[in-house]
Amino acid sequence: MNDRPFTVIENQWIRLKDGTRLAARIWMPDGTEADPVPAVFEFLPYRKRDGTSPRDESTYPVFAASGIAGLRVDIRGSGESDGVIDGEYTELELANACELIAWIAEQPWSNGSVGMMGISWGGFNSLQVAALRPPALKAVISIASTTDRYNDDIHYKNGCHLSAQLSWAATMLAYQSRSPDPEIVGDRWLDMWVERLENEPFFMEEWLSHQRRDAFWKHGSICEDYSAFEIPALVIAGWADGYRNTPFLAVEGLGEKAKALVGPWVHKYPHFAWPKPRADFLGEAIAFWNRWLRGENNGIDQLPQMRAYILDGPKPAVRRDADPGFWISKDRWSAPEAECFYIDQFGTLLEGMPIRHAPKHNVYLKSPLDTGTAAGEWFTLKPDAELAGDQRSDDAGSLTFETAPLAQSKTYLGRPVITLTLRADAELANLCARLVDIHPDGTATRISFGVINLAHRDGNEEPKPLTPGEPVTIRLELDTCGYRFGEGHRIRLSLSTAYWPMVLPPPVDSGVTIDIASLGLAMPLLGRHETFEMKQPDNPDPLPKYIEHAPAETRRSVTRDLAANETRYQVTEDTGLFEHPGTGLATCQRREETWSISPDDPLSMTGTCVWTCDMSRSNWSIRTVSTANVACTDKDWLISASVLAYHGEKQIFEKTFEKAIPRDLM
Repeated sequence: MNDRPFTVIENQWIRLKDGTRLAARIWMPDGTEADPVPAVFEFLPYRKRDGTSPRDESTYPVFAASGIAGLRVDIRGSGESDGVIDGEYTELELANACELIAWIAEQPWSNGSVGMMGISWGGFNSLQVAALRPPALKAVISIASTTDRYNDDIHYKNGCHLSAQLSWAATMLAYQSRSPDPEIVGDRWLDMWVERLENEPFFMEEWLSHQRRDAFWKHGSICEDYSAFEIPALVIAGWADGYRNTPFLAVEGLGEKAKALVGPWVHKYPHFAWPKPRADFLGEAIAFWNRWLRGENNGIDQLPQMRAYILDGPKPAVRRDADPGFWISKDRWSAPEAECFYIDQFGTLLEGMPIRHAPKHNVYLKSPLDTGTAAGEWFTLKPDAELAGDQRSDDAGSLTFETAPLAQSKTYLGRPVITLTLRADAELANLCARLVDIHPDGTATRISFGVINLAHRDGNEEPKPLTPGEPVTIRLELDTCGYRFGEGHRIRLSLSTAYWPMVLPPPVDSGVTIDIASLGLAMPLLGRHETFEMKQPDNPDPLPKYIEHAPAETRRSVTRDLAANETRYQVTEDTGLFEHPGTGLATCQRREETWSISPDDPLSMTGTCVWTCDMSRSNWSIRTVSTANVACTDKDWLISASVLAYHGEKQIFEKTFEKAIPRDLM
């Protein structure tokens, strides 16, 4: 890497054609008058001034020192940008991104080539904007993103309603309710803040109004037309995160234009993610940008199409700082060969194909509705109890099949697939399948899982209810995995009709009768590969240190009230109070989330998420309290929300929202 001097522009106003001013933070290499530079652009609603400043300050200075300008721009209605956000990945957002790319390319300091980068929201819109083909956009790096907004995001999964939908709606309500920084926007800060408070949408209303994979979800899903995507893409994910399928789908859909990298990580950038080992993301990104934004022939385009970390038997733990395993590469990714397993009459998982014309062997399954409390979060930010825990508690409410102890190790990379024939008691039912590593001491590690709303068995666009008692054959793809089962370990397949609180239950507590003679499991073999050593980050601790005024706190618990027949799942996340040493801005966010259910009553399900957000500087302080709730009847989803805002000790705003949205076969 070079060591070029650079300047940080704390705020640059960029005026759009409609007059809206968007706020950008820019890391600008010196000497651009004589030597114009490429630029990397990240477009988020997560507040550059405080929300993403630690990770921005770990990344963009390194880019700038290598002669690459970095621009972190807040989406309208976020941070210090004007206006009000209108939703998630909307046509307006993507059009604004294209306009910003053109603005960047036209600046006198720019060489005319722009890259787009991001994790999560920024990873999503990087792919979506690339598919729109703005001329100056030459390459993208997308981390923890999706090619299919319906099936690989926080909303729905194979027609199942994910509880993360409420969690994220509450998160966005909290982000969009916060004030701009008066130090940047001046005296108009209060008017801007009130405009947001009055007009910000409650995203969950829109999301719940589209329970099928309709045009709303197809918008922004690049899998609808991979041919529209014409530029190089580096697509990255972590096994500990919910977005693990995307690198594989990207290389399958985009072909030679895409390179994939999958590590052991949670939902973080690879140079500071957990569990370790990490990757030299900054060095690789700089080489990637230099190749595609400068035309430098540095060989980065010759990397293997697939690089992945194969987990080697990690155990559930209070915290997983490092996962055992090894790095492999494949020059070209192709559909893996399958190793097949079937179930014998004793319930043992055996290698081979199911016996043709085997007599039916029906087993009834109806899991307690609180099965799933060891599932962890759908997407994870820390390598602690957010990760899936020991699966033995969930397996107690499940139908399980397992191999004998393995005589030799088995290694897999790809998507496991199960097929089976079942009959349901009612028109609606969910099914969850989990692949589990049983260690010699009995510890159970979840490797992969898949869920399906059985009304969506033939697709997510036109679901149809089941006919009670009528057999149906199901094919269910589990999430991608890269895993080595060690000698003496056992492979377990676990099936349940509930996976709460990750998956919200259908309106009826339906059991299913499974013909285990029909059940097949296809495991994706690793196949031909090379092993390699991934370069570690040059800086092992890249995140900046801010001034701590109060420590962070995390609590997570499951409580079963036997007298009330109620299970409660509770989460408390407090960021602590930290002050940025450069801006003097101190912030703290606290999330308190509670889910409850009676194990035999799906209509008892409730969820509440409360965010309390504080910002302060010398004699100025604000607070917002955002609350989001979900409950249900057999016909409707019942959602409500509220926002309270305080300037100092004085409440200046209150808004409430409540709506019933009909359930659509879920």
